[in-house]
Amino acid sequence: MQRFNGKVAFVTGAASGIGLATMTRLGREGAKIFAADINAGQLAKEVAKLSEEGVDIHSRTLDVTDEADCRAAVEQCVAQFGKLDVLCNIAGMVLTKNFADVSVAEWDRVMTVNTRSVFVLCQAAMPHLLEAGGNIVNISSAAGLQGLPYNSAYCASKGAVLLLSKSLAVEFAGRGVRVNAVCPGAVDTPLIKGLQIPEGADIALYGRMSPLTSYFAQAEEIAGSVAYLASDEARFVTGSALVIDGGQTAI
Repeated sequence: MQRFNGKVAFVTGAASGIGLATMTRLGREGAKIFAADINAGQLAKEVAKLSEEGVDIHSRTLDVTDEADCRAAVEQCVAQFGKLDVLCNIAGMVLTKNFADVSVAEWDRVMTVNTRSVFVLCQAAMPHLLEAGGNIVNISSAAGLQGLPYNSAYCASKGAVLLLSKSLAVEFAGRGVRVNAVCPGAVDTPLIKGLQIPEGADIALYGRMSPLTSYFAQAEEIAGSVAYLASDEARFVTGSALVIDGGQTAI
């Protein structure tokens, strides 16, 4: 499929995991890609691979906690390609800790990376998306729908991303911009592989984080859903929370 011929997509978190899978999927479907990530070395390697495949791709090292950097990245994308059709907010982090051990600084960092960056990038991109009749796909989480133990900051941040997406969907539906969120559960990515069980944690509670399936999702499966929501096939879909969690939130 070449659903994104002539389209420009801005993807954060593009150096690994869901972000990498998404920029690869969109690029192979014809999109011009502006890839952003804080990991400059890994980003350069992945961008080079896609460029060799013939994808029109440019990149920028981006610290999503820096408002000015986020706004400058959007303007660089538009200067490079002349427009912006799709914004994919995928960069994120997780913090698994006993609630009593979460510092204010840690709370603030999770909220800044996972939530404030989405707000800033959506705000910066919106004028260009309005001009192009584009759309936004934000990565929320099953943790934005269901309370998970030892994930207070992460749950709060992803719940905020989900309702931010719904609010924008309502505000801009009549102006031609769609906004949706994807809510993955357990995905086989470097992010989830780095999780550590907090000291003294009740292991039984971890059942709330488990899919009903015997396996985790692959990043490419989430990317496929992002591509659907970002494509014209989903022209009547806005304000949705597409849950891809192997049944985690079904019980």
